Amino acid sequence: MRSIFSPAVRVALVFLLLANAVAEPLERSVSPSRQFIVYGDNAQLRGAVSDLAEQVKRSTLSILRASDDWKTPIIVNVQTPQANVPDVPSKALRFSQTGAGLKLQLDLVIGDDVRGFEIQREILRAILLERMYRNHSDIAPGTEYVQPPDWLLDGLLARFEQRNLPAASPGALEEFLRQRPNDLDRPTRELYRASSLALVNVIVDLAQSRGGLARYIDNLANASNDPLADLRAQFPELTANDIEKLWQTRLSNLSSQRAELLRFTETEARLAQALQIKMGEKDVALASFVKPKLSPAEKVALKITAENLMLMGVSAHPVMRPIVNEYQKIAQLLAAGKSKGVSERLSKLQETRRRLVRRMNDIDDYMNWFEATQMKTSSDVFADYLSSAQQQNTESPRRDAISVYLDAVELQMER
Repeated sequence: MRSIFSPAVRVALVFLLLANAVAEPLERSVSPSRQFIVYGDNAQLRGAVSDLAEQVKRSTLSILRASDDWKTPIIVNVQTPQANVPDVPSKALRFSQTGAGLKLQLDLVIGDDVRGFEIQREILRAILLERMYRNHSDIAPGTEYVQPPDWLLDGLLARFEQRNLPAASPGALEEFLRQRPNDLDRPTRELYRASSLALVNVIVDLAQSRGGLARYIDNLANASNDPLADLRAQFPELTANDIEKLWQTRLSNLSSQRAELLRFTETEARLAQALQIKMGEKDVALASFVKPKLSPAEKVALKITAENLMLMGVSAHPVMRPIVNEYQKIAQLLAAGKSKGVSERLSKLQETRRRLVRRMNDIDDYMNWFEATQMKTSSDVFADYLSSAQQQNTESPRRDAISVYLDAVELQMER
């Protein structure tokens, strides 16, 4: 079909389109390490995702004991749900080989049902993929890439959080390694996370003398379809039975640690920290989110806060647990855009915390007084001090002239 435009008009249209493209560049934010380039219409949302990505990377490098030697940038496209395209998946990680090298692109659709754990998991997956393939840029296009194992993703995230997980009954290690966490219900998924954390802890301990966990991840690009065989290949001095025993021992240790609850002062300190929500470079109080309309970035921050408070409630001091749970419910309500009556609930909670802190301080003072003056038996808290004092009292008195004179003066004053 012949064009209705003359060549001159077509050239003018091309220049016009190019001018518009230059005049309206895509909005983006570059993270401090410059590895994450975040695109999106909402500046606050871009900043929140950039901060979260840098936080996940810092935690990962800390566990790996590795420096930040990234080579491939990670593109993150962030958008809110669109009514005209309802079938767009909430997350999609695209990893491919192009003429210019490796390309890593993470597409996120952040709506009201977003979960902070899922965003962190996809960011961590992108970070690990970049590390696995940073020295394999010569792979032919179309090659199928090895994905980081699910247990490694869940185990690292659980280690970041340092939270209590439900006690898991260890089965066969080979069976666990072949599980698909996306097919599990929520309680079973929590058991899977506990087992994943135990296995990550085993590898961290084993890898300390062999280059660290970083070396294990660097070799994942050559992994086979047998995850247990891959583990044995990394640690040839151990049999599969040895690895399984170490894993089961770690699970037992995690179960014994879960019985320990935080003290009251520790719970109060962690709660105060959790209620200071990070927005960009600022820490914002929970009460600041009580307003008619929230931005997508604020909703994401509130959802992550609600998840953190839910996790904190597991190990919180029993007296503080109802308060932590109430803050969690308030964060969920605010994230859902429901702020009616929330200010009054926050004021009551703040007053309850203030009175509770004062009461617990009074109880501590009373217990210290009771122990010091009323108890028939000693708690041995001051045993070292009393032993030192008695030792000084049993030492033979000095008989030099000055000491004899001071003793005489002390006797005269006592009369």
